[in-house]
Amino acid sequence: MRKVHNAAMTSKGRGDEPEEDTGPLSIFDRDEHGDEDGDGPAEEAAAQGAGEAPRRRRRLRRLLAWTLAVLLVLFGGAFGAVLWAADHYASSVRRIPDAFPTLPASEQPSAVPHSGQTFLLVGLDARSDGPTTGKDAGAPAWRAGAQRSDTMMLMHISADRKSVSLVSLPRDTWVPVPGHGKAKINAAYSWGGPALMVRTVQDLTGIRIDHVAVIDWSGFRALTDAVGGVDITIPRTIEAKGDAREWLAGTHHMDGAEALLYVRERHGLPNGDLDRTKRQQNFLRSLMIKTMSSGTLSSPSKLTGLLGTIGDVASVDDRLSNGDLYDLAWSLRDVRPDGVHFMNAPFGGFDTVDGQDVVLLDDGAAGVLWNAVRTDRMDAYLAEHRTSTGTLGTDVD
Repeated sequence: MRKVHNAAMTSKGRGDEPEEDTGPLSIFDRDEHGDEDGDGPAEEAAAQGAGEAPRRRRRLRRLLAWTLAVLLVLFGGAFGAVLWAADHYASSVRRIPDAFPTLPASEQPSAVPHSGQTFLLVGLDARSDGPTTGKDAGAPAWRAGAQRSDTMMLMHISADRKSVSLVSLPRDTWVPVPGHGKAKINAAYSWGGPALMVRTVQDLTGIRIDHVAVIDWSGFRALTDAVGGVDITIPRTIEAKGDAREWLAGTHHMDGAEALLYVRERHGLPNGDLDRTKRQQNFLRSLMIKTMSSGTLSSPSKLTGLLGTIGDVASVDDRLSNGDLYDLAWSLRDVRPDGVHFMNAPFGGFDTVDGQDVVLLDDGAAGVLWNAVRTDRMDAYLAEHRTSTGTLGTDVD
């Protein structure tokens, strides 16, 4: 298989420049002669004999004082520093007000006790030419008709926190949208924002949505760059078609800009929107593997950069407090890539409705999947359906 590299990733950044040598570090100051306590050669000679013992005791006391101070900072202040950092980055994540439908509990799916948590992940098609990092890259506030959701995934976290399942709902899925009749599912966000999107998905699946997270595509680009790019293998060459670019077979090391092209494209793919959802899943899988295998989570500097980027580009519902966010992150510390599963909602065929190309679900097969999510039985579901065409495999066009 031919290796394909993005040329933009080969140039050296500021991190390749040699650091200035500042000389040896010591807990004692040194004067121009390099002697401790300001003692030059003449003074040292005069201090021989009776004066040497007091000086040694003074140095010993200073050394002990510095050592105790360092130990207090390291062991006494570390816990406080960790709490401060966690709260700082959790606070940087924007909160979405009114993200849930204001319906009586009797008109919404019932929460099933001890069945884990289910998030609705929404990727927006807002395309800005502005910065891709910083506050301007965050998922924009919803405005009627301003955006349609480009990506929708149900993310179910098992109650034992050992596995995570992500189910993509293609943007062209034909569904009932409350108050608007039948339409493509991505129209719900445009018409009524997160609350209508949540209500539409809950009505479709019968699954109670616990939380919502929103990110725009420039956010995906920033996250990719924050981990140094991702490796994505394309099993066969895909020829250029219309506005779609050619993709050569091989492993591509993609920076954020190229990864963005990869996940957005659908016109050159055999199954259009269905293949695009698989690309999105494949990208997320590669991003997750890179994060877990590159030492990002164990390197304070890399982790700080990643957390800062997430805070810049993501928004969550205002039911998620800072404590909820870092409790969730801590509870998932033992999840590994083979415990994360990606799949599409069961496909029922393509159709044309009022001149629109739409995707239909297999309602019977989808009902089985929704029930498995609702009751936290995804391990059993995957054991039975692991080879289905909806489950993400290793070869992704």
